[in-house]
Amino acid sequence: MRNMLIVPTREELEKEWSDGPDFHIMNAGEFPASKFIKGVNTRTCVALNPTEKKLVILGSQYAGEMKKGVFSVMHYLMPEIGVLSLHASANEGETGDTTLLFGLSGTGKTTLSADPKRALIGDDEHCWTDDGIFNIEGGCYAKCINLNPEKEPDIFNAIRYGSVLENVRFFDTGDHRVNFADNSITENTRVSYPLKFIPGAKIPSYGGHPKNILFLTCDAYGVLPPVAKLSYEQAMYHFISGYTAKVAGTEMGITEPVATFSACFGEAFLTRHPSVYAEMLAEKMQKHGAHAWLVNTGWSGGKYGVGSRMDIKVTRGIIDAIHSGELEKVPTKAMDIFGINIPQSCPGVSSDILTPINTWADKEAYNDQLKSLARQFIKNFRNYEDQSSDAIKGAGPKL
Repeated sequence: MRNMLIVPTREELEKEWSDGPDFHIMNAGEFPASKFIKGVNTRTCVALNPTEKKLVILGSQYAGEMKKGVFSVMHYLMPEIGVLSLHASANEGETGDTTLLFGLSGTGKTTLSADPKRALIGDDEHCWTDDGIFNIEGGCYAKCINLNPEKEPDIFNAIRYGSVLENVRFFDTGDHRVNFADNSITENTRVSYPLKFIPGAKIPSYGGHPKNILFLTCDAYGVLPPVAKLSYEQAMYHFISGYTAKVAGTEMGITEPVATFSACFGEAFLTRHPSVYAEMLAEKMQKHGAHAWLVNTGWSGGKYGVGSRMDIKVTRGIIDAIHSGELEKVPTKAMDIFGINIPQSCPGVSSDILTPINTWADKEAYNDQLKSLARQFIKNFRNYEDQSSDAIKGAGPKL
């Protein structure tokens, strides 16, 4: 947790903690929760009590529960003072332009925020105030299964003295080299390291109001485009929907992608109704003129098992074009059923890949998958229709 949180100075400790700690985290590791307690039906239990300011973790060997517990606390406290807490990474360009990247585990949020051309503000948890954004954390918690130094050099090079590896194994050579391909313990191998281990990281970790907001999704159906421009209403619809896929390595028992929806791209951490966070995001986006984009890091050319995962170099090329402003200028075409606007060209990226149906050999199968995904969106959004405007409800797919 010294890696993951912002370590206070001695002066700050003496000033802010004169009456004792603000919050207690009690992590019992493997010690199981009792199924005889009302409401507990598994060996694992993460219980948060905001009134007593306590977090209790039982039956888990996933260290991330501690940092996510702190995040849930922020989701509870921040809206009370008009600050929006966000499950998003953030970085900053040379001109001071900031970008927020939303996404659940497995969508590439940590990897894509570590951009050699931009300063990293943070990889997972941020707040948006009247003055701009700031990082809640002081470190990063990256997945390292199949970590490749060519595709993810910043994360690979951050693994050195001071970083903490979790659930990994080593090559049987006696030189302590990590076998990043070994998933014998779990697919969810991790590394925790201080933000300062990333070259060019911005410390203190804050930035101005975001110019671009990216909703990352790992589409297991392979029907969403690599990138689409979203209207203001579409941005709210997709933020509330929070579509992605649970992919191998993000949850126990998941060995292949399963479509899922998680409000605000982090429903598990929300302590208030999703509409509270959506309304705050809408107000801030409109006030500061932020552009919204849907970026698919999932499958292309077919669903999982038929197509292939989007090449990270393609995704990075698209995001580079967003940051340069070039993608904002190109003509777009509305996608069938979903109505989102697909750019018809992108510097350094083949135009064929931008329109998903063009990458499928079986066009009929594509249309079937497209309609199937649309039905799931429509069904999921019924949970939020009662607190959504007609404009936002109308921004979803239409069959």
